[in-house]
Amino acid sequence: MASVSLEPHPGLNFIGGENGAGKTSILESLFVLSRGRSFRTSTTGDLVGPTAAHFRVVAESVSDEGRRDRLGLERSGKRWRARKNSIDLSKISELTRSLPLVLMEPNSHQLVSGAPEFRRKFLDWGVFHVERGFIDTWARYSRALKQRNAALRQGKREVLDSLDVMLAPLGTRLDELREKHSKAIREETGRLLERLSPKLGGIEMEYRNGWGDEPFIEVLSANRDRDLERGATQTGPHRMDLVIKKDNATARSILSRGEQKLLSAALLLAQASLLSELGEKPIVLLDDLASEFDQIHFDTVLKAAMVCGGQVWITGTDTPHLPNDKVMFHVKHGNVQKMV
Repeated sequence: MASVSLEPHPGLNFIGGENGAGKTSILESLFVLSRGRSFRTSTTGDLVGPTAAHFRVVAESVSDEGRRDRLGLERSGKRWRARKNSIDLSKISELTRSLPLVLMEPNSHQLVSGAPEFRRKFLDWGVFHVERGFIDTWARYSRALKQRNAALRQGKREVLDSLDVMLAPLGTRLDELREKHSKAIREETGRLLERLSPKLGGIEMEYRNGWGDEPFIEVLSANRDRDLERGATQTGPHRMDLVIKKDNATARSILSRGEQKLLSAALLLAQASLLSELGEKPIVLLDDLASEFDQIHFDTVLKAAMVCGGQVWITGTDTPHLPNDKVMFHVKHGNVQKMV
């Protein structure tokens, strides 16, 4: 697929074709434009292909008010260049804010069954879009944490007091923003589950900040000897988790794979819904949705995605029953054609 150009529907778009035809690559290109990375590979070379030196993704977004923005991202190896309306951007996060995007794909169940890192990234994406100061706080905390860990590895006990004074308020603020968003996610997920799967009623979400109830500065001081021994900061927002439970057991241990996928769908659509309420209607990507759910749950998930009001993209090997107002594409051997 050397070069592809699409004119999608502002609402619903379906991409059909056989396995391996390149359907998911179209969703992947949108994801890369929004996040600067792929959801399928961490190697840029896998996106470029065996002969090209770089890849480029360009899109035009149109707001409800008619404002048009032209967004572009070019990447080669570790070098990247992002632009918005012909102006170079210094941070990929500026693209992310301009093109909010929610992805549901076959591995999304890891939001429930996977490591805490999956839930931290999920929560942070939402906080990033609803709290303007989050990205600066997160970046400053990450830099201070890196400095503290370096000092711990080198045994520089004398500089830890000053680093803790820097790290603690940043970590506390990060925690405040995350906890506030987690409450909104919990409430919206509960409402969505009533429609998606009433059997999943009673889901509980426990926000764990990563250090406990004591002030963060005191925990850093109390754990200093242990941190020095291990050469890393063992407590803090970088260890935060959103523990999901049902009937007092972790969801990953008690729910089937199908139930985990439905719960993950509710979590992702909850974020899309919350963002839509703020006027930032996200693009929703549903990769191979029909293979993930039966027809009833397929229809329910699709309806919930479309209620958010943004553009929706679906891929599939077979054409599902869809609303009439849509655009359909077919992918074969890397070529994309609009279906009439």
